[in-house]
Amino acid sequence: MRARVNTSSRATGRRGAVAVTASVLLIGVTAGCTAGAAAGDAGGSTISVEAGDAPNQDVMPLPADRASAVAAALKKLPDHVEEALERSGVPGAQLAVVSNGETVYQGAFGVRDVTTGEEVDDDTRFMIASLSKPISSTIVSKAITEDPELSWSTPVRELMPDFEMGDPYVTAEARIGDYFAHRTGIPTGGGDDLEDLGFDRDYILAHLRQIPLAPFRITYQYSNFGLTTGAQAVAVSRGETWEQTAEKLLFEPLGMTSTTNSHAEFLAEPNRAVQHVRLGEQDFQPEFDRDPDAEAPAGGIASTAGDLTKWMTLVLDDGKLDGKPFIDPAVLTEAFSAQIVSSHNATLDQRPGHYGFGINVGSGAGGRVVLSHSGGFGLGTATAASLVPDLDLGIVVLTNGAPIGVPEAVAQEFLDDVMYGAQTRDWVELTAGYFASFNAPAGDLAGEEPPADATPSGPVGDYVGTYESPYFGTLTVTEQGGSLQGAMGPDGGYTFAIEPWDGDTLSFAPHGENALPGSLSSAVFTREGGAITGVTMSYFNSYPQVEEPSGLGVFTKIG
Repeated sequence: MRARVNTSSRATGRRGAVAVTASVLLIGVTAGCTAGAAAGDAGGSTISVEAGDAPNQDVMPLPADRASAVAAALKKLPDHVEEALERSGVPGAQLAVVSNGETVYQGAFGVRDVTTGEEVDDDTRFMIASLSKPISSTIVSKAITEDPELSWSTPVRELMPDFEMGDPYVTAEARIGDYFAHRTGIPTGGGDDLEDLGFDRDYILAHLRQIPLAPFRITYQYSNFGLTTGAQAVAVSRGETWEQTAEKLLFEPLGMTSTTNSHAEFLAEPNRAVQHVRLGEQDFQPEFDRDPDAEAPAGGIASTAGDLTKWMTLVLDDGKLDGKPFIDPAVLTEAFSAQIVSSHNATLDQRPGHYGFGINVGSGAGGRVVLSHSGGFGLGTATAASLVPDLDLGIVVLTNGAPIGVPEAVAQEFLDDVMYGAQTRDWVELTAGYFASFNAPAGDLAGEEPPADATPSGPVGDYVGTYESPYFGTLTVTEQGGSLQGAMGPDGGYTFAIEPWDGDTLSFAPHGENALPGSLSSAVFTREGGAITGVTMSYFNSYPQVEEPSGLGVFTKIG
């Protein structure tokens, strides 16, 4: 049965025009007979399509007029949140919705700390993790607006002449936008491993040159320290720290008084949501603290849903603040437009995913552009925001539990209610599956039991010594009461036990944001002439999306 299409002009509720990008979104629509549909001349059903100024702005209509659709969705929203928290065990949540330039909903649910039972309220400050990325992109857009010599195409090397990548061509050619679009070739996890050891931003950026790169500009590799590099370059161009740039260009002008890039300031706030790691199916506990200062532009912001409505309103109003130009809309549109394919479709009837400069760029089933980003720390934070520009609508959801898809589910449930009048899927179940790997232990020995007769090839003294890696620095192995202890990091503060496993292959349990409880990996020592000459720390010698070992975790014994 073929469908006939009626078109009508669309009143979107937008307050300003956005420049149309050159790429055209091709939206596939499958039509079926529905109750009340008018019959066409060929016996088909008639579908309404709301026409925009150009074909790539055409969308399917809402189930009701915009105001009624949003109002109906808002009534259902608290129930969606409460159900998601109950089904998942996530301790607490805070959320807000903006519509037509106004904050139309704020809600607080659950507790900010399961050990104290203190409740979340509208002023509770949350870590927002990678939801920091589109906010940092907005900050850079403001910096570009203020400086005519700066653009998304400015080479980072021009701003930081001493900065190097692992490929001289990438060093010379990579632009600010390349770093924000995750297309420089830095593998996912590159630099994160150094952050887990306690190294600061300066050390990490100075050692990115050691990391083997994927192909430049044709490979999407989500990289916290890639984006941090682009942001740092902008701050350097202004003679400021990134924290100063963020405060001066965005937080202060927007009145985001509960927003900070400082983890110390977050910890000093009495009304803050404590991080809860997932230890069991519905068991979330405040076992750890995640300090993301080193990657502040990529994941270091702490804020409230109320403060983030100010940012969403700015973006949805094409960079206007209180009705006046604040950020050049062309610069903001470039940032929030598709720049690289982030997830390729597996079959021809699937839509691919795209990423801009710090944000996901996609579309709903009805054709509307949806800008979104998630944030998550395995040690106990999960957040999400979704913006629908042609509806002038945005939602942000903050939680204090490890990422299992709750904020994404709640945001999508709200958008389903607005755009379709009903739920299209069980989003809580679906997103939980997407995020399952985020809570899995890491390491080549994870889930395995040591051999019953596990013994080293020689006395423990054989393995004692100082080892060096150009990337990770010093590994010190000491003996304490007949057992081996390893220490890494800038002050040797990252420590772990080294246990027998199989001859010169020993084991250790890495820990931190990227090695959650249950992680276990091998430490493979090498001998020459009976003496230990080095060790390969397997966990530190690989990246999740790269098949070949990086070589970074190979340490040479120097003493």
